[in-house]
Amino acid sequence: MTPLLEARGVVKRFPGVVALSGVSFDLRAGELHALCGENGAGKSTLIKVLSGVHPAGSYEGELLVGGRPASFASVRAAERAGVAAICQELALVPEMSVAENLFLGDEPRRGPLIDYPSMRSAAKALLGRFSLSIDPDLPVRELGTGVKQLLEILKALRKESKVLILDEPTAALTASEAGRLMDILRDLRQRGMGLVYISHRLEEVFALADRVTVLRDGASVATLTAAEAGPETVIRHMVGRALTELFPRRAAHPGRPRLEFRSLSVAPAPGRPPFLKDVSLSVRAGEVVGLGGLMGAGRTELLMHLFGAWGVRVGGEVLLDGAPLPPGAPPERLAKGLALVSEDRRRFGLFLDQAVGFNLSLSSLSRLSGRALLDLAAEAEDNAAQFGSLRVKAPGLSARVGGLSGGNQQKVVLGRVLMTGPGVVLLDEPTRGVDVGAKVEIYEVINRLSADGKAVLLVSSELPELIGMSDRILMMREGRLTGEFGRGASQEDLLTAAMGK
Repeated sequence: MTPLLEARGVVKRFPGVVALSGVSFDLRAGELHALCGENGAGKSTLIKVLSGVHPAGSYEGELLVGGRPASFASVRAAERAGVAAICQELALVPEMSVAENLFLGDEPRRGPLIDYPSMRSAAKALLGRFSLSIDPDLPVRELGTGVKQLLEILKALRKESKVLILDEPTAALTASEAGRLMDILRDLRQRGMGLVYISHRLEEVFALADRVTVLRDGASVATLTAAEAGPETVIRHMVGRALTELFPRRAAHPGRPRLEFRSLSVAPAPGRPPFLKDVSLSVRAGEVVGLGGLMGAGRTELLMHLFGAWGVRVGGEVLLDGAPLPPGAPPERLAKGLALVSEDRRRFGLFLDQAVGFNLSLSSLSRLSGRALLDLAAEAEDNAAQFGSLRVKAPGLSARVGGLSGGNQQKVVLGRVLMTGPGVVLLDEPTRGVDVGAKVEIYEVINRLSADGKAVLLVSSELPELIGMSDRILMMREGRLTGEFGRGASQEDLLTAAMGK
């Protein structure tokens, strides 16, 4: 069978980096072909070559569409050839309507004017194909993330794409939204469309994929049928070694309480009723306490309040190393040895246009400064030590952090926190959007923190991660704690508490 899309020996270079070193890949009609690999393995670069973001002439090797050589000068050229890509950052205009977004750049016209009645009618028919009862005139800003993701797929279908490339399509979706999307992808596959699917969630890969191609260090190292491969095989190809223990949590020897909440209640703003209600917990030196719950349970709000970035305390108290911790701003928290890794590294954790070194030392400038001037030699030394210790994959400390993969960006965020020398570390979804190899490295950082006597409060939506990396687990629902569990807890136990039962 002639592949719908094929890459042969693709090499893509950037200054100081070979991102792809002879990658070969093919996609058949009616197939979902998954791309797996660690952050920095070359997945995003490959899909940018396949979809015309990196135009012909900027890489070596050959692309074929339907068995014929293809040269995409732009994304539009790839779309004309039937190849469409949906990236993690959705290309929708929030202020425009559903219909306007579906037809953006290709609006039906009556003379020089846009034919809005025809556009609404066509949009309604397209939405109806997938049983989406959405008003075509509704502004996109009023839609949930899952529906926006489906709109991107409909845009590609409207252009009669034969190939659809999806980059982490479920990363920001709820479980129900992800399930709905997966059903639609199965339907598209049955209709003969070719799907390229990138996800760090291996359970999704094996629920959907016909074949899996693994990239490592810019090379395609294996292509396997999903039937003959399992998660362990794929992980071994991804990282070049077997991961016999995915969650390498070491035995804890907790000491004195370092962080305590006593009947804490917090409102989102003055005069509003409390959202966090009567929260009591403690985290001891050398201990990792997991905090779980469904979306909106209050986990992030609790961490953000503790760091001085959310809410108004209306009751209870917080103790840090036995001393009362009054409300304060993030700089005061850092000065007291309390640090936060936010769940949204791109929004709250990094200056994407700045260098790796700038981001690493940003929270430690007061420690690295003398009376008036920054000690540049000390800054460079500390940055280099952290860069090497965390094994950040980047050309160097001067590389722009926005150009790094998600896993390496997360390592930079962790490195900045470690450089402050904290006693208490708040981790909010520290492995979100991170491949399995980088996850294990982050787990080792967590182990180092607890071994050094730090107290770690870990928020995660992945129940296996909570169970595998926590010494104790607390579950939340609607701003309240609903259960506490030891290391023998099951996922069923945790879900029951998360649902308030």
